[in-house]
Amino acid sequence: MSKGSLVTQRQLLSALSSGTFQSGQVLAEMLGVSRTAVANHIKQLQQLGLDIYKVKGRGYCLAEQLDLLDAAKISQLRKTSGADILVQHITDSTNSQLMQKVQDGLVTEPGYTIVAEAQTAGRGRRGRNWYSPFAASLYFSMYWRLEQGIQAAMGLSLVVGIAIARLLKQQYQVDARVKWPNDVYVDGKKLCGILVELAGQAHAGCDVIIGIGMNIRLPQQALHSIDQQYIDLTGAADKVIDRNQLVALLQQQLLTLLTEFTHQGFTGFADEFDQYNQYRNKAIKLIGKEEITGICIGVDKQGALLVKTATGVQAYFGGELSLRAGE
Repeated sequence: MSKGSLVTQRQLLSALSSGTFQSGQVLAEMLGVSRTAVANHIKQLQQLGLDIYKVKGRGYCLAEQLDLLDAAKISQLRKTSGADILVQHITDSTNSQLMQKVQDGLVTEPGYTIVAEAQTAGRGRRGRNWYSPFAASLYFSMYWRLEQGIQAAMGLSLVVGIAIARLLKQQYQVDARVKWPNDVYVDGKKLCGILVELAGQAHAGCDVIIGIGMNIRLPQQALHSIDQQYIDLTGAADKVIDRNQLVALLQQQLLTLLTEFTHQGFTGFADEFDQYNQYRNKAIKLIGKEEITGICIGVDKQGALLVKTATGVQAYFGGELSLRAGE
């Protein structure tokens, strides 16, 4: 999609965001395009998961009012000044975009963040696709730097999970749990996925991209597009979520905890993780090259999962392992 088309779609959505009817002719004149072009843009937005309907003689209307991400609003909502936050309309992947900017030398400040309304190539862990309806979730990627190298990143995804769980409790009174190694759950259903990507050497500086995909207010058709039990933050908190405020708060929470993590590693977070552990003292199975069953008893000081098995307590690191509830 061309940059011009993206700009036009952004303007179109701004015009429709109030949730009231707008005629095709008025929209065409406002945007400087034909009515046919307006209809085509509407169709593309519907394909992104937006519920826009047309009534003859009245025009187009969003099923409900839409609160778009706004860089100026986010900046005003931040309690302290911080690294820049770039708001994108539609992108392939906020993680990919941010990693490219880092590799091109355009981003060097830890905390620099990209957020988007929708992703066309969003990824979960192990290459899974991430369902991405427009303006219904939070697609958030933040840059961090670990001067000690890749080995210093052990436990990092758990710290990100803790940061999210803390924020959800403080701001929205939502009791979240962290599923090792990189998911956040509420009431046994997935709310949020975390994807940490690293670029660097074992004993030299390491660039870190922290990607977070959080369900905010998913449309009804999500039921047909997500292959696991899920929940969104609007439902969990039972109130309307201001995504601009959430972006500002999340960036600040991550900056605070990642600064601690950089200085002390995961050691200081191991006990806190236990408070949020989705499978604390529960039967689990780890699926990888072989299946391991046992009782989850927490994590060690490096963030490895501790499992009590028939042969004793064993420690396991993320890699290609998937954690499931046991029998």
